[in-house]
Amino acid sequence: MRRCLAVLTALLMLCTPAFAEYAIHVDVEQKRLTLFQGSKQVKHYTIATGAWDTPTPVGVFAITHRFSGEMCGFGTCFLGLNVPWGNYGIHGTNKPESIGYNASHGCIRMNVEDAEELYRLVPNGTKVIIECGPWGELGGSLRTLKNGDRSQQVRAVQRKLRALGFYQGWPDGIFGDGTQKAVDAARKAYGLSPNGLVDWALYQKLGLTPFE
Repeated sequence: MRRCLAVLTALLMLCTPAFAEYAIHVDVEQKRLTLFQGSKQVKHYTIATGAWDTPTPVGVFAITHRFSGEMCGFGTCFLGLNVPWGNYGIHGTNKPESIGYNASHGCIRMNVEDAEELYRLVPNGTKVIIECGPWGELGGSLRTLKNGDRSQQVRAVQRKLRALGFYQGWPDGIFGDGTQKAVDAARKAYGLSPNGLVDWALYQKLGLTPFE
């Protein structure tokens, strides 16, 4: 993960405009949010991320909407992300004891004062890079996927199925009927049982394993 952060820093240095835009890097495993301005690391914040059954989405997103108000479950402010498969954001919390743990429904929780500071600093359009574990979009583990699931793992499978000619839709992270047909076709083509799932056996056939 330290290597990923170093790569991000190098990319930001290459792409830094004269007015030094902000960018946010979230390390899910380390429970750490880093705010960049251009290539400079401006601030570090300790955060809470998603629980095991409601993981934080992994990928590159942007802040697209926001609101602030009285203290609630989102603290006093919320920065919404354009995650295609659900409603996620960066926000404060009325449960400060959860900071530093896997505790949210997938959002990134911050201490109220930290969230308010970030809210003041970053505009809509700010890029947010969220990483978890050494395996990129697959995150830190391979979950069995089924129809109705929504996650970055679904999007990774859709991309692979599309590259292999099984899936014709857009990789949006939503396991719907189109993805189901592609999964069923792939399982049949690879001689796997017709259980309709993206399981370890299919991950291996698709070449989507953490150790590829």
